[in-house]
Amino acid sequence: MMTRDEALALDRADALAAFRARFALPDGVVYLDGNSLGALPKATPARLAAVIAQEWGDGLIRSWNRHGWIDLPRRVGDKIGRLIGARPGEVMVADSTSVNLFKLIAAALRLRPDRRVIVSERENFPTDLYVAQGLIELLGGRHELRLVTPNTLDAALDDEVALVLLTHVNYRSGRMHDMAAVTRRAHESGALMLWDLAHSAGALPVDLAGSDADLAVGCGYKYLNGGPGAPAFLYVAQRLQDSFRSPLTGWLGHAAPFDFDPLYRPAPGIASAIVGTPPILSLAALEIGVDLALEADMAAVRRKSLALSRLFIDLVAQDCAGLGLALASPARDEERGSQVSYAHDEGYAVMQALIARGVIGDFRQPDIIRLGLTPLYLRFVDLWNAAEILADIIATRAWDKPELKRRAKVV
Repeated sequence: MMTRDEALALDRADALAAFRARFALPDGVVYLDGNSLGALPKATPARLAAVIAQEWGDGLIRSWNRHGWIDLPRRVGDKIGRLIGARPGEVMVADSTSVNLFKLIAAALRLRPDRRVIVSERENFPTDLYVAQGLIELLGGRHELRLVTPNTLDAALDDEVALVLLTHVNYRSGRMHDMAAVTRRAHESGALMLWDLAHSAGALPVDLAGSDADLAVGCGYKYLNGGPGAPAFLYVAQRLQDSFRSPLTGWLGHAAPFDFDPLYRPAPGIASAIVGTPPILSLAALEIGVDLALEADMAAVRRKSLALSRLFIDLVAQDCAGLGLALASPARDEERGSQVSYAHDEGYAVMQALIARGVIGDFRQPDIIRLGLTPLYLRFVDLWNAAEILADIIATRAWDKPELKRRAKVV
């Protein structure tokens, strides 16, 4: 098994090592929750200060033109597109992931009017399922949400299916779909394919165009490091944009918003997906995180992510055997995103004990200890240290304290 000195040697040879210095990371903390909230890029505070003092404070409303505020949703969208294998003009930054899901699910059902079924996974992130359920109710209950497991997906794809809605990397286990293969099967059944990239964008290579995906959404606050509540993005393949219609028809999605026409005419292409005034401060912060991600080679990011996870899995298998900790993520590299999850009967308390020792991850019901791996700022020695601390907590039952079992509002 690898020693701590060997982990340090891997860090010295790491081609991505220089990126760590560009993030503000607290001393004495191993941050393994970048799949919930990315770390702060050091360039972000200065950029926000400039937007506030100069562009807003001095430029005032002139900055919509002078500093290109009006173009930020498309400009940042095109940059995100380069990370997810989209063509220019196929990605727009707007609203939240949930709102964008509502737009795209509704648009997809309109494009398949003779079909009534949305297929998704029972283990999909709940907001994806809730949005689909709410839209079905709004449409009068004429549609059905058919929930499947990965093993029963193919059997569920019949001539009634309008849309397949899946998250590329499962939020709980980190299990990753074969995007091209699943999209192909959806298309063979006549359905459209919508991918949620919340746990993929910025963490691993994604090729929407190469996979022939139709629609996608994702958030800006995880691996894109855009900050808490950063705006989300949506993708509409070029071939669908002439027929794409957003159900939310706001003024900035109008073909000529500053004509103030009382009758709505959709802007061409994906521009109609913009609803209201974009959040400029949040977009400015997100652009810093996206620019930083674009500097890294995504293939190198993926190689390091897998090396980090293999190291951690091996160390935990050695040090925690027989202690009630079970790997909940796929063991095979090609099936795993950029996280490692473990099941433990006292998973919540174990995670609180880890946090108290400076290893920050999170917990997901019912028993999942979830550890996100962000290669741009994580070191191999961080994973070595985290595995050692986890083993000590499990072996000594350090988690078995009332204060560590008391649930907080956010877990």
